Amino acid sequence: MIRVLVVDDQFLVRSGLVALLRAAPGMEVVAEAADGAEAVALAARTRPDVILMDIRMPGLTGIEATRRILADAADPAPRILILTTFDLDEYVYGALRAGAAGFLLKDAGPERLLAAVAAVHGGDSLFAPVVTRRLVEAFTERADVPPAPAEPPADLRALTGREVEVLQLVARGLTNAEAADRLFISEATVKTHLNRTMAKLHLASRAQAVVVAYETGLVRPGVEG
Repeated sequence: MIRVLVVDDQFLVRSGLVALLRAAPGMEVVAEAADGAEAVALAARTRPDVILMDIRMPGLTGIEATRRILADAADPAPRILILTTFDLDEYVYGALRAGAAGFLLKDAGPERLLAAVAAVHGGDSLFAPVVTRRLVEAFTERADVPPAPAEPPADLRALTGREVEVLQLVARGLTNAEAADRLFISEATVKTHLNRTMAKLHLASRAQAVVVAYETGLVRPGVEG
């Protein structure tokens, strides 16, 4: 069973999500929260596998709730899937940076939502890599992003050359299978390199790895390597 905590300040939205999950085989709703502070408390008490987190809530936002939950969580930490109304919601970038596993639009159909919950529970840290890449690009373009360096930035020098290559491709929105095809290696090897990269950089999710690639200048918005 995938144990899910549902967080949304809108009662009708939250109730609909809870009803959908309870009707789905293999899903169990362990609790529901109406705001970020309640979500933090319930996450600590119920220890869900996956948290569906609304991002815009009064008081404690989904970003801060995500940060607090992951900072305090016992291993294994819950996988947090951000729910947003807009595909370029400026808050989503902050949530990915805080360690959220990915995001999903609220108008996604029931099948896609259930598939997303199953995907993040299974370890897929980026449910929609191309869309997430587009979002990251949109908001890093507003910041002072450094030019692409001739060699990996100091923050990334712990990585091997192959790990850097994998990180660049993942940050540009390629799936593991696509990166494997590009580098002429197996998909399992790509996953191994990515996991080692995340461990070396002390990152909680693939999404954070994408953010780091942009913020260090390893990948520049809109520029292919």
